Amino acid sequence: MKKSYRVKREKDFQAIFGGGKSTANRKFVIHFLEKKQDHFRVGISVSKRLGNAVTRNAIKRKIRHILMEFKDYLKEDDFVVVARRGVEELDYQALRQNLKHVLKLAKLLEEGFESEKEN
Repeated sequence: MKKSYRVKREKDFQAIFGGGKSTANRKFVIHFLEKKQDHFRVGISVSKRLGNAVTRNAIKRKIRHILMEFKDYLKEDDFVVVARRGVEELDYQALRQNLKHVLKLAKLLEEGFESEKEN
């Protein structure tokens, strides 16, 4: 994922957490801030409670990969994906389904996504 797609600075994280909205399901929480720009920017947060560094980095890699699959259908907002306990036990497809579900709940995933992928 290119640097321009990432939220990295503490100030940006605080703006999203403080001024944005949030949506959650059992495996993820999404904090988002509506912001019109050229493309989305995402931050990923995985707690130390989910495992050691190897496990946490594997979770973050999978989340980044899934988000790049959805790249053309994500709205141009800033958001932070927070992984909840239990994510470390999911396989790739279950992780993808849960992330897609919470993105739809947050209305960050545009409508044309389903019909495009099925064809």
